[in-house]
Amino acid sequence: MSDNVNPVTNIESIRDKNKICNGVKSVIEALLFASDRPLTLEQIKNVLDNFQTSEIRRILEELSKEYEAANRGIRIIEVAGGFQMITANTFSCFLKKLYKQRRVDRLSKPALETLAIVAYKQPVTRLEVESIRNVNIDGMMRNLLDKDLIRVCGRKKAPGRPKIYGTTRQFLEHFGLKSLEDLPKIDILAAP
Repeated sequence: MSDNVNPVTNIESIRDKNKICNGVKSVIEALLFASDRPLTLEQIKNVLDNFQTSEIRRILEELSKEYEAANRGIRIIEVAGGFQMITANTFSCFLKKLYKQRRVDRLSKPALETLAIVAYKQPVTRLEVESIRNVNIDGMMRNLLDKDLIRVCGRKKAPGRPKIYGTTRQFLEHFGLKSLEDLPKIDILAAP
């Protein structure tokens, strides 16, 4: 007699699911708020034992839409293979006033040039980058490695087995990219 479903029990079941869903939404919100790095769906799933990544993604998209619709000061973005809370761009002028004394660790023009070559040509050796820039880049490479913007990916199968370099997840986070495919196309950069 499983065909006879008690409507009251069914309504209570739906209410329980809504409470669980709202609770999970709050947990995801807290996780994102507390994390200083983007959280992957897998990391969130490991915390929420019984939820599928598709359900977690749906909740993240729902939260994101809620923040935008209510014109909240924060947003949820997908970046570097994960999700992160950021402040809404429309409020940047207020944040600049708040943090105007805070020193921003910016990259020099030579560091940006070196990083761009690594990003577009990776995997690439130090010598290949030097041949493009026509200057010694030992200090620049060390600086980018220290900032965790590039990493040693392995060694090239060539005489001397030079190290090959590529960008890191920190690189994606620093520039607000989901993946390397989000880099501007080189033909766009070459246009006058």
